[in-house]
Amino acid sequence: MDRTERFYKIDQLLSEQKVVPFSMLEERLGVSRATVKRDLEYMRNRLHAPIVWDRDLGGYRLEQPQKGAAQYELPGLWFSPAEIHALLTMQHLLSGIDSGGLLSPHVKPLQLRLQSLLDSGDGEMTEIQKRIRILGMGGRAMILDHFAVVASALLRRKRLLISYFARGRNALTEREVSPQRLVHYRENWYLDAWCHLRNELRSFAIDGIRRTEIVDSTVKNVPESTLDAVLGSGYGIFSGKKVRWAKLKFSPERARWISSERWHPRQKTRFLDDGSYLIELPYADSRELIMDILKYGADVEVIDPKELRLEVAERHQRALEKYLDENPKRCLQEKKAPL
Repeated sequence: MDRTERFYKIDQLLSEQKVVPFSMLEERLGVSRATVKRDLEYMRNRLHAPIVWDRDLGGYRLEQPQKGAAQYELPGLWFSPAEIHALLTMQHLLSGIDSGGLLSPHVKPLQLRLQSLLDSGDGEMTEIQKRIRILGMGGRAMILDHFAVVASALLRRKRLLISYFARGRNALTEREVSPQRLVHYRENWYLDAWCHLRNELRSFAIDGIRRTEIVDSTVKNVPESTLDAVLGSGYGIFSGKKVRWAKLKFSPERARWISSERWHPRQKTRFLDDGSYLIELPYADSRELIMDILKYGADVEVIDPKELRLEVAERHQRALEKYLDENPKRCLQEKKAPL
């Protein structure tokens, strides 16, 4: 812990224990004897903390400040960018769960704890939320009743009978699944589960579940290493048995942004002599990868594999043909306009 955190820990110990031996300060702070002495001296001399050594009780304690003495106040405790993002994201996720659902007794204490953490910073939680915004893109409306039932079955280790609407195939199927874990990805919730209909691991979008029923039978448990190997080996949320490697080259202009991004935990990257940026990453299903590639237009080139390169080219061609069909007059005007 850093020095400011140690100040808060010392203050907490003195407030709770009344008398704190020096050995306890060393143990709880996890620092050297000299560091503890420097911290105490700084708190007394700079922060005006009324800390005194009580010889009779054998420890440090807080005494009542004398009238007219300088006010004792700890410095504001702030969070790092990662910490404030994590806390506000957790608060956002928890607030989205139905307050009257099955998870309510567990969610409320978490919300109160998060509020106390945020309130310990420079300002109360309401002020922090007003001044700091976390924008989520691509989130879909979630059916909260199904989320509660899914989470309940997952934690109770029970099977689920679900009606699932697969958007890609525009089909509704009934299937029994053994829930393994919930995944929050790109502002949406997914359930990793063993599908007893297909007899394999599958990932189901929670908002694609139309009906849920808990089945009173033991789930099939899948090791976490297997879950990661099957559902986490490729790119994005889509899984697949055959993992291939994509090689993408970004223009020197776009490289300034892409070089600081992580597309996949196993990605391989390097700058080329002309300033362009090369990313190699695994994928099992090309759908999500193609969507991300298309966002960058002419700033990205698919080097390998050939199948992915052709798929991206076909998507570009279809988009161009659709634009020409839907905007014939505008296309004619653009063609006649001088360069």
